[in-house]
Amino acid sequence: MDKILEAVVTSSYPASVKQGLVRRVLEAARQPLEREQCLALLALGTRLYVSGADELPRRVGCQLLHVAGRHHPEVFAEFFSARRVLRLLQGGAGPPSARALACVQLCLQLLPEGPGADEVFALLRREVLRTVCERPGPAVCAQVARLLARHPRCVPDGPHRLLFCQQLVRCLGRFRCPAEGEEGAVEFLEQAQQVSGLLAQLWRAQPAAILPCLKELFAVISCTEEEPPSSALASVVQHLPLELMDGVVRNLSNDDSVTDSQMLTAISRMIDWVSWPLGKNIDKWIIALLKGLAAVKKFSILIEVSLAKIEKVFSKLLYPIVRGAALSVLKYMLLTFQHSHEAFHLLLPHIPPMVASLVKEDSNSGTSCLEQLAELVHCMVFRFPGFPDLYEPVMEAIKDLHVPNEDRIKQLLGQDAWTSQKSELAGFYPRLMAKSDTGKIGLINLGNTCYVNSILQALFMASDFRHCVLRLTENNSQPLMTKLQWLFAFLEHSQRPAISPENFLSASWTPWFSPGTQQDCSEYLKYLLDRLHEEEKTGTRICQKLKQSSSPSPPEEPPGPSATSVEKMFGGKIVTRICCLRCLNVSSREEAFTDLSLAFPPPERCRRHHHHHHHRRRRLGSVMLPAEDAGAQEPGSAGPRRQRKHCITGGVPPTILDMEGLGPHGLGGQSGQEEKVEEEEKVKEEEKVKEKVEEEEEERAAQEEKEKVEEEKEKVEEEKKVEEEKEKEMEEERAAQDKEEEVKKKVKEKVEEEEKVEEKEKEAQEEKEAAADGEEAAAGPGPGTLQSAAAASGDGSRSVLDLVNYFLSPERLTSENRYHCESCASLQDAEKVVELSQGPRYLILTLLRFSFDLRTMRRRKILDDVSVPLLLRLPLAGGRGQAYDLCSVVVHSGLSSESGHYYCYAREGAARPAPALGAAERPEPDNQWYLFNDTRVSFSSFESVSNVTSFFPKDTAYVLFYRQRPEEGSEAEPGSPRTRAEPTLHKDLMEAISKDNILFLQEQEKEARSRAAYISALPASPHWRRGFDDDKDEDKGPPGGCGPAGGSGGDFNRLVF
Repeated sequence: MDKILEAVVTSSYPASVKQGLVRRVLEAARQPLEREQCLALLALGTRLYVSGADELPRRVGCQLLHVAGRHHPEVFAEFFSARRVLRLLQGGAGPPSARALACVQLCLQLLPEGPGADEVFALLRREVLRTVCERPGPAVCAQVARLLARHPRCVPDGPHRLLFCQQLVRCLGRFRCPAEGEEGAVEFLEQAQQVSGLLAQLWRAQPAAILPCLKELFAVISCTEEEPPSSALASVVQHLPLELMDGVVRNLSNDDSVTDSQMLTAISRMIDWVSWPLGKNIDKWIIALLKGLAAVKKFSILIEVSLAKIEKVFSKLLYPIVRGAALSVLKYMLLTFQHSHEAFHLLLPHIPPMVASLVKEDSNSGTSCLEQLAELVHCMVFRFPGFPDLYEPVMEAIKDLHVPNEDRIKQLLGQDAWTSQKSELAGFYPRLMAKSDTGKIGLINLGNTCYVNSILQALFMASDFRHCVLRLTENNSQPLMTKLQWLFAFLEHSQRPAISPENFLSASWTPWFSPGTQQDCSEYLKYLLDRLHEEEKTGTRICQKLKQSSSPSPPEEPPGPSATSVEKMFGGKIVTRICCLRCLNVSSREEAFTDLSLAFPPPERCRRHHHHHHHRRRRLGSVMLPAEDAGAQEPGSAGPRRQRKHCITGGVPPTILDMEGLGPHGLGGQSGQEEKVEEEEKVKEEEKVKEKVEEEEEERAAQEEKEKVEEEKEKVEEEKKVEEEKEKEMEEERAAQDKEEEVKKKVKEKVEEEEKVEEKEKEAQEEKEAAADGEEAAAGPGPGTLQSAAAASGDGSRSVLDLVNYFLSPERLTSENRYHCESCASLQDAEKVVELSQGPRYLILTLLRFSFDLRTMRRRKILDDVSVPLLLRLPLAGGRGQAYDLCSVVVHSGLSSESGHYYCYAREGAARPAPALGAAERPEPDNQWYLFNDTRVSFSSFESVSNVTSFFPKDTAYVLFYRQRPEEGSEAEPGSPRTRAEPTLHKDLMEAISKDNILFLQEQEKEARSRAAYISALPASPHWRRGFDDDKDEDKGPPGGCGPAGGSGGDFNRLVF
């Protein structure tokens, strides 16, 4: 029967005839058969199933095995013995064929239980291990997976199971897609999924096998000597538990036995897995490993792999099935590669065609990808400006897509940069501290240079000035401004946590400063601005002369001098008017200024200010000023008032001659001597001796009372003298008014007119503040307007407003300070008035805290707390006012200008529009405040600025930067994404920054390796971190000290207010 069936199958009859004949033979085989006949049919069925040339013989062989197994089980068990299985699997060279394994799987389904079946399963446990060790192809491995999934008794047990899993991983690495076309690819994917599914099944049964398999996986993908492994390994990743990710990555990135070459090879091959269509979580594992490498500062690997693979990852966005994973990896690679534009520029040629393809696709997946891609491009263009020719095609391609705002861009750029990754070593070593989370960069203290660092950070945060400096052309005649441009560019784009200002410091060094000693930051600021101003003026003149000399045409009239950058940003104008009190002739002079030095009013003035509310007031800004303060002045206060214009400032008590020791006692002595002479003359008159004694006693008693009266009288006379001088001055004024009634009337009318205008402003202001009172309650002392700051300051406290009004208050020029009047041709008493005719864009106010004490002949510091308002309304000439927003505060910590420490609070000094009509005149919503303390930069708040002196009495605001609030509609709309974009830098500067960023990453990597090696060599100690983690900041000192180590003094966890 077996020969008839074989002849039918191999004959040339039509398929229908063959099927009919086969059906009859199979029906006969269901009947009882002799043992030899049954064995022959089983042998024929096995041969047809394993070696059949086409589908018909394989199907006939399968049917024969089924019939024999069901109807002749005893003979089937005898035939399908362990020896038969071994012969079947080892019938040819190399691993068994997939058909042989399929035949074994089929027969196992029909094999009855018994000792023979146990022998077969034991044999198969050995054979499947041998099979996978021989590295079979995808088809055989997939068949082994199907066999073991259907018959778990065939899975190797004991220690062989782990070996089997590891060898399966190796087999996956050798997979190659055998056929071209879609069908072959689909079959290949299914085979890989079946093998990885078997691994997942084995891992669930034995979780301890996961980590050894992962090691084997890494060994396969990190091997540099063999050909690249198959991407089918990506199918394993989807079955790895995500909770193992952090531990695996941490151990792997800190494993000293893994070389850089191996790590580079492994991560490169993992990134290739993005193209595997059926893998889940592949992008998560790739990003986790990249983050792990960044945490241990292995930047050379990250740079090389990013540049090598970013284009390939980008190309995968075309395929929807792998688009999600590819986009995640692409975003991470681009947003972390912020030290140089190189990676982003590799993608520029590919972006327009990719955008076109995604638009043409018109699917939800494509639209989402487009939006994220456009956001990514805007971030990179914002981060690396200066390449308009390269960016124009890209921006044209995405012009119709959503443009993210600047806050969103900064958020994306700030969350993933390599230098913002946390390193476990950062807690031990300051050199490994990552870039501040603020995104801002500190300045290294070069030895008592905190006064320079604070001023440079304040200037850098003045956005308009920074942009002006960064826009400086490459070929210019301003070497100092060029060095400042480079410093600002590195502060903007460097990846270092702090940079050294050494080059700029040496170029801007103030000649009379002593190196290595603390200096006055205000003095340095004045010198620096003056140097920059003069340098630009000189450079402009030189350029004009060179242009004229090179031009063949006759020389034209040179144009008028244009304003320098310093004049545009910090230049204002002040008008000084002096009125002779005799002839009332007024002389005026207009001068330019870059900063205003505000002296502290003497205590007597402050007391008078609080006790003369019933007098007529004159308003400056938002403070009510007593009228007599503008006119009369107490003797002794002229000195301090005059001194506010010089370096010797207020706070010196008036020098008053003390007459007590010379007056009463001295006069009393003379009177006693005269009485003695009279007594000698009366001694001769004996009859009057008794009367004289009584008289003498009475005279002495009267003299003592007289001395007391005279002593009190002298005190009263001194007080009367002061009042008489005041009255005399008032009489002189009245006499002058009688002479020139018309002139005086004009002055009076002008003052009254200003009073009316400002009173109206005050009423409107009070209404606005009342409406916004609830919202401003939490803003600290003096938020908003100057009036609120003044109201908050009680007796003994001051605000910036008080100092501004004192600066602008009339000054009486008398005695040795009298004014030489040209009309009178002699020295005359006069009154000097200062007015601001033009406010600067950035108003710099220096609080003159360092005064010369005439008693001790030393410079001392005025430690008075001065409230600093967020919004300052500066009075200008003609009754106008200009609003200013606070943007920087330089704080001095210490007791003298020759010692202590400087640090700076600052926020972006960007333009804000004027408040709309009818809106409450309150500060704009706070921009983020930062604290710049040499190398240390941290987030802060206006509350910290306001309270710093109350926390630390020696820490006082010294130099203030205010930004002029422009008129409505005078500048670009705020909030638009390109309003405050950083200027384009020239090519050489961008290349220098990129090179330095790469150098920094290499330095950090080298340092991390050496430190890690040092730590690994140390003995374990439970107290290793105690000195760093348990810092309780017991000294409660100010936010840093001045020294070469930087603002934090080497203490990383110091509390900063």
